[in-house]
Amino acid sequence: MDVELIEIQEFLASHPPFDQLPEETLARLPRRLSVRYFRRGMPFPPETTDPSCIYILRRGAIELRNSRGELVGKLAEGDLCDQNCRVEADADEARFQGHTAEDTLVYALPCSDLAELRAAHPSFAEHFDQSTSRRLRKALDVVTESPSSGTGLMTVRVRDMVQRAPIATGPETSIREAARIMSEHHVSSLLIMDGERLAGMVTDRDLRNRCVAAGLATDQPVHAIMTETLTTVDLDTLGFQALIAMTRLNIHHLPVLEGGQVVGLISSTDFTRFQSANSIYLVGDIHRADSIETLAQIGSKIAELQVHLILGGATATQVGQAISAITDAITLRLIELAEADLGAPPVPYAWLLGGSQARREQSSHSDQDNALLISDEAKPEDDAYFAALARFVNDGLNACGFVYCPGDVMASNPKWRQTLRIWNKYFSNWILKPEPMALMLSNVFFDMRSLRDPHGLCEELHERIIEKSRANRIFIAYMAANALKNRPPLGFFRNIVLIQGGDHDHTFDIKHRALIPIIDLARVYALSAGIPENNTNERLQVAAERGALSRDGAANLIDALELIATLRMRHQADQLRNGQPPDNFLAPDALSPLERGHLKEAFVLINTMQESLGQRYQTGRFA
Repeated sequence: MDVELIEIQEFLASHPPFDQLPEETLARLPRRLSVRYFRRGMPFPPETTDPSCIYILRRGAIELRNSRGELVGKLAEGDLCDQNCRVEADADEARFQGHTAEDTLVYALPCSDLAELRAAHPSFAEHFDQSTSRRLRKALDVVTESPSSGTGLMTVRVRDMVQRAPIATGPETSIREAARIMSEHHVSSLLIMDGERLAGMVTDRDLRNRCVAAGLATDQPVHAIMTETLTTVDLDTLGFQALIAMTRLNIHHLPVLEGGQVVGLISSTDFTRFQSANSIYLVGDIHRADSIETLAQIGSKIAELQVHLILGGATATQVGQAISAITDAITLRLIELAEADLGAPPVPYAWLLGGSQARREQSSHSDQDNALLISDEAKPEDDAYFAALARFVNDGLNACGFVYCPGDVMASNPKWRQTLRIWNKYFSNWILKPEPMALMLSNVFFDMRSLRDPHGLCEELHERIIEKSRANRIFIAYMAANALKNRPPLGFFRNIVLIQGGDHDHTFDIKHRALIPIIDLARVYALSAGIPENNTNERLQVAAERGALSRDGAANLIDALELIATLRMRHQADQLRNGQPPDNFLAPDALSPLERGHLKEAFVLINTMQESLGQRYQTGRFA
């Protein structure tokens, strides 16, 4: 066999599903391939060649779009395009057209040869069987789309999900008449309109719980049982964002607005048409769970969720939102179970979240960062209750896969289980005396948000500390200097500097050397401008609006964050699929040349933005 054929064989052997083929089959395969070259911008699959081939991308990049012109995926080295070899039903469902994003080389294998390989090698065929979007999935076994189902809710808009005009009535309609209207139209919810204004909504659950179970007369006006405070979405909201809103709030109906006017309603059942409602069902299971053991079983699915979302084309932002919403639901259910066991709390309190969960940027293996904020009404003897509650929740989260914080920044630690007065004192000391430990804790707690906070304790605390920090330029300068300590791993000649030796030889830490620097930059921009948002993307967007950095700078950092975080998520998904514990050590050799090039550009950008921030605050004084 000549050198070129050997090189092709080695390439195929290193990429799934060809790595499932026996060596003798692989040795024969290169002679059955044809090599085709496409210039950048050419249509793909090719229009002028025999369509009955599966294409294997050897070098380059291809962008794929659906019939509506929406980007549904990208192909890189080793990826397959098999739409021309699918059975008619699957091919119609997955039909796409794209173009080469750069000069591209592919191997083409006739569909007849592919069929022979699938028939002879079940493990090879399984790859293609699993990728059909018509394969039945059970909602409790699979929590998101399979690789072939495209991005689904990642690209569809709410306007594509609205099926009918909303069914509505007025607030003075009797409960009996409202129930009749719902029955007549076969709907589980009814919008309550006061003229053109959306006044509220009634669901079948409201009829059961607020009327029948409460013994309320059915001739009472329907506004007596309606929900007045509603979460709404616009027609152009992404389906994924609507799903996350439902998941986070544990609700099943969302009124849809256009220009402030109600034009429709979507429910959790609408998502089943897109085969992507599994996280809704997962959260439903969480709220029905009656023990830590049951929650732990649900928590064990979160790593699978991360893998399937990444394989389905989700970005890191979308994965972080999904996992954070589910973790919020688990945390809230643990709090409810603790209160059911311990009784009502003696005084108001808020459960505080820190770190990636607070920013809604969590991954499946994140550790805990949490605390308790207790009303100043608390007496010393009340701590026994809150200590028991904190231990129950922290132990429960650990059982669900969210391990204890290595630094013990958890509510079970008495230091982080304090009254509002003490928390104000903590933040004041960190701001006035920005020592290294104070800066580390600021990075955790200035990202905070709350769960289970009906009295608004966290909001009161947050407003105070945001104003205090914004007004203290010295503190901001120390935070800026601290943000420059983690530098991107870029050498003098723009090569990626790697770890040498040890367990992580020839890798770099993508979290601490690439992701954390952007998160830290965004935090400094937010604090300097008095911005209350804690999500990194939102901080950068609002900071640009307020002039804390340029719009181009914000947009570039957001793009860099998405690239880096998605590469990290993909790396971890690969490890999880291979039964390995996920980590943050990425080998550049695992990336395509295109990805490595973009990664270097992101590192250059981060370094430039760090230098700019350092000059603004003269951070050399605080080194």
